Amino acid sequence: MNALSKPGSKADRDALRQDMAAAGFSIADIAIEIRIRFRMRPREAWRHAHGWTLQEAADRITQASTTGPGESVAADASLVGKWEKWPGPSSRRPSIAVLFAMANGLSCRVQDLLDLEDRRALPEADLHLLIQHQSAVETPTPPTTPAFMAAPTAPTGADLVRLAADESATWAQWVEASNVGDIALEQLLAETRTLASDYLTSDPVALFVRTKALRDRVFALLEGHQYPRQSVDLYVAAGYLCGLLAWMSSDLGQLHDADTQGRTAWLCAELAGHNDLRAWVLSTRSKVAFWDGRLREAINFARHGASYHATGTVMVLLACQEADAWSELGAQEEALAALARAEEARAAMTGGDEVGGIFACQPARQENYAAAVQLRIGRPSHALQSADNALTLLRVQPVRAYGTEAQIHISQASAHLATGEADGALEALAPVLALPPDHRLAPVTRRLGELCSGIGRPRASGTAAVGLRQAIEEFCLDSAPRHVALSPGQGSA
Repeated sequence: MNALSKPGSKADRDALRQDMAAAGFSIADIAIEIRIRFRMRPREAWRHAHGWTLQEAADRITQASTTGPGESVAADASLVGKWEKWPGPSSRRPSIAVLFAMANGLSCRVQDLLDLEDRRALPEADLHLLIQHQSAVETPTPPTTPAFMAAPTAPTGADLVRLAADESATWAQWVEASNVGDIALEQLLAETRTLASDYLTSDPVALFVRTKALRDRVFALLEGHQYPRQSVDLYVAAGYLCGLLAWMSSDLGQLHDADTQGRTAWLCAELAGHNDLRAWVLSTRSKVAFWDGRLREAINFARHGASYHATGTVMVLLACQEADAWSELGAQEEALAALARAEEARAAMTGGDEVGGIFACQPARQENYAAAVQLRIGRPSHALQSADNALTLLRVQPVRAYGTEAQIHISQASAHLATGEADGALEALAPVLALPPDHRLAPVTRRLGELCSGIGRPRASGTAAVGLRQAIEEFCLDSAPRHVALSPGQGSA
């Protein structure tokens, strides 16, 4: 059975247009019926009355503006869509020249393209010109013949001076207007903080959807008009949200998409001129590069981020990330020096984190990095001490991040395996193996894979080690990154 089409779908519009045309109704009648039935703006209704796509309408509008009197217009599908939606969100107000060209192209009068809401939103100068010339417009010819409207004659003398003043007043009204208020900006940042905090404890896929929706709202606002200082605040919000999407994409195993989000976040940080955001974006990009095996790039991102001397805990995290990459390269001296810089950054820290949540480096998170670094450079006893410290610190935090806690337990288990204590490793991993599949993120499965590769070593052999390997393999087969990789694509974010 065929699925029922939604009201207002192309099939519905085509059927209505064909039925009305067959019954002898005019294009104007069809436009009115489409507008009422499907609740469309008048300009969109007239286009659908002709059965044209946005591009087809754009071509006719451009052609009509070059063959008729008045200023020429270069239209494209995107512009026509924005003209149709005006004065709604993400729209663009059509100028007088555009309205004349649209009327010519759509074979109607300018007044047919404007309803009461449009007239109220028109600048006073434009409305005055329309009223002034409306009486001079001839009655439209039949729908098969374009109805050219007389273009306004150039004003002179006092009219010219008055029109110039009206135009300046209209421009001043536009500059003074804003599509976002200070309270709304404050709410956007509050919602961003909530998402960054919720990510530590919530289902990552569901939170990804919420974050994308908020990012889309911010992008839509940036397409509108606001004061420069408000644009800066919107770019900051967009930067943090794209950074959060980059972090989530990486945790879900989608490193290429994470890189794309990171580049967009960096653009937002640059447009905002916001050093704290720059540092957090570079921290995120360092994280993505690390898990993608681009270790030198991860180090460069971390060092670049540190050059901004940001407030809050990002300087601590950047030093930890640099140590992480150095340890993966086997550079013990550089890794330990970076860990020392993390301690120094903690002691010299000024101010708090603007967003928090995943964009914060609590002491437990710092110790987690230290444990992983100590393991890679062959110091299992130091790693075990750092892991124990991390768990102690985590218990007193108001929010316990399950991803960080899992990695701490993995460091514990790895340290036990390095000293031949397979039973201790299995006990340390029990909370990790109990994680629900939605919380089994890529860093956790990757760390478990590293641990698993060490189980075959002589000091980590035995029945317990074999059981541990089997449990890890089963765990990784049912993980969030695997589910995302195997799911059908839903389009990019």
